[in-house]
Amino acid sequence: QFGAVEIVKMSKIQKITYSNMQRSWLNVTHVTQFDETDITNLDAFRKSLKSQAEARGVRITTVAFLLKAIGIALNDNPAFNRSLINDGENFVQKNYCHIGLAVDAPKGLMVPVIRDGNDKGLWEIAEDVGRVAGLARDGKFKPSDMQGGCFTLSSLGAIGGNGFTPIVNSPALGILGVSSATIQPVWGGVEFRPRLLLPLTLAYDHRAIHAGSERTIVPQ
Repeated sequence: QFGAVEIVKMSKIQKITYSNMQRSWLNVTHVTQFDETDITNLDAFRKSLKSQAEARGVRITTVAFLLKAIGIALNDNPAFNRSLINDGENFVQKNYCHIGLAVDAPKGLMVPVIRDGNDKGLWEIAEDVGRVAGLARDGKFKPSDMQGGCFTLSSLGAIGGNGFTPIVNSPALGILGVSSATIQPVWGGVEFRPRLLLPLTLAYDHRAIHAGSERTIVPQ
């Protein structure tokens, strides 16, 4: 009616993403919190590892550090490592830590899983990230590569911006969104100093995650 258009059929991955995101948005009681963290020293340390990374044939990025931090945080905050049961009376407490990493693959948005993120060292995680990047580039993800995630990391730093609201990837209860780090003046008590600040957005299901949560384990 208003101009030339065409109808384009969505790919299988696009249809799955459409369905999963709609379900998560409708069924998860999202709470979103914004913060920023000083990664000046972390970034300097990351750069100091460049020669070691080249010797190992691995590219070490900020994402690897974030995945490592998430693994530690899930151990310290078990409320984030749960899934809800639809009976409204129980939840599943997970005693493992697999972290989903949202990637923009040629076929569409996919969330492969970095397994046992709490037990792996930084180099192992960096190798996993490199493997995931290769699978995304070649479009060779298998269904098993995207199953079992306890929490999700979504990084949009490459496209800039200072924040966004990520959608929890159900049945996980939380997702960390990372935007583009920028140099900003930070008061050090005597003077302002240039520091590299990374914007963070944490979205989670408020039905299961709140202050003062208690739990009772139901034997199976």
